[in-house]
Amino acid sequence: MTVLIDNRSGQPIYEQIFSQIKAQIISGALEEDTPLPSIRNLAKDLRISVITTKRAYDELESAGFLYTVAGKGCFVAPRNTQLLREETLRQIETHLEEVRRLAAQCGLGRAELEQMLSLLYEEEEP
Repeated sequence: MTVLIDNRSGQPIYEQIFSQIKAQIISGALEEDTPLPSIRNLAKDLRISVITTKRAYDELESAGFLYTVAGKGCFVAPRNTQLLREETLRQIETHLEEVRRLAAQCGLGRAELEQMLSLLYEEEEP
């Protein structure tokens, strides 16, 4: 598991940890039941507060990405396909909103965007 902290980012450190671990779980890089580093070890490796690491792990657990076994540690939760689908749909909506905003800035209309998307799908087909 790789987590990189950007101190120049405006994003809080616990959110950076949360989003990076979540992305690794969604992508499959971290598989179901994989143990995560202990809160103390991750905090030590990243040179951050244990409280910050604990908050990230707590957020991941409440979002359904981790589970904790007392005395054993934190593990990647079984993949909830509905949860992963909803997360992916949310990401797509975010990207589409950005595309819509950019298109509006340069005067592209809905029909032109739909045509661009159709062309992208056509390029995919063998």
